[in-house]
Amino acid sequence: MVSSRHEAAHRIFQDRPELLAPVFRILDLPPPEKAAVEVLTPDATEIRPLERRVDSVLRVNPLEGDGFLLAIEAQGRRDDAKGGSWAYYLSYLTAKYERPALLLVVCQDKATADWAMGPFQLGLDDWTALSVHPLVLGPGNVPVILDPEEAAQDLTLATFSALTHGSHREAPAILKALARAMGTADPESVSYYSELLEIGLGGTPAGITWRNEMSVGTYFPGRGTLIEETFLKGKAEGEARGVLRVLEKRGIPTLAETRDRIINCTDLDTLDRWLDRAVTVSTADELFAEEEPGR
Repeated sequence: MVSSRHEAAHRIFQDRPELLAPVFRILDLPPPEKAAVEVLTPDATEIRPLERRVDSVLRVNPLEGDGFLLAIEAQGRRDDAKGGSWAYYLSYLTAKYERPALLLVVCQDKATADWAMGPFQLGLDDWTALSVHPLVLGPGNVPVILDPEEAAQDLTLATFSALTHGSHREAPAILKALARAMGTADPESVSYYSELLEIGLGGTPAGITWRNEMSVGTYFPGRGTLIEETFLKGKAEGEARGVLRVLEKRGIPTLAETRDRIINCTDLDTLDRWLDRAVTVSTADELFAEEEPGR
C-alpha cells in the first residue's frame, strides 16, 4: 500500500520542479540552465495487463541542448525486485519518448539510500546484460537546514530537507527553523508546504512536532506575520462562538447588534472575560458592563 509519506517524497518534484536545481547541485551534476520542466504520465503499462507505474516522471527541456527524462521513485525500504522494475522503467521511457532517461531514488533513511545506490546488475551469473545506476537522495547528502534565514531563501529545499530528515535527531530544530521561515512566506506557499509536511511526516514524532509548531504560533509571537494572525483570528473566532454558545444554552437572548459585537471582537483577553461572565450574567448586556462609557 502506498503511504502518504511515500507520496509526499516524490510529489514535491511534480508540484515544485524548481527543486531540481539544488538537487542537481547536491548530486554534483550540472543543473540544466533555464530548463522548462513538464510533468508526464507515470504510467508505464503496455497493452498487456501488467501494471507498472513510476512514482513521478518529469521531462526536462533545457534552453540549449537536448532534453531528458527524470523518473523519480520514493523508496522506503530495501526491495531486491526493484532492480528489474527500474530497468524496465528506464528502457520503456527511453523507447517511448526517444530521449535519455535518468532514475532518481528518494530515501528517508540511510540504510535504504546506501542500498539504492546499486548498481543493479541484470543478466546471468557473471554475464551482465544490463546495469542500473540510480541517482540517490537521502539523509547522507540532503543538507540539514537549521537556520530560519537559510530556510526562507529556498522553502522548497527546506521542506524537502525536513521530509528527508524526519527521523534525524535534529528534526525538531529543523522543523522549528522551517516554521519561522514560513512567517515571511506568501499564503499559498505556507498552505502548500504546511500540508505537504503534515501528510509526509504523518503520525511520526516529527509529524506531531510539526503540527504543534503550526498550531501554537509561538515561533514568532508578536511579529504580526500571516501565520500568527491566522492563528489568533481562528482562536478569537472559536472563543466568540463559545460565548454565544453559553448564552444560548442558558436561554439568554442576544440581539443582532450584540452578536456582531461578540463575533467581531479579536481581543483574546476581552473574549476570555466575556466567556467567564457568560456563565453568570442575567442579560447579554451585562457582558459589556465595565466597558460602557461612564461606567
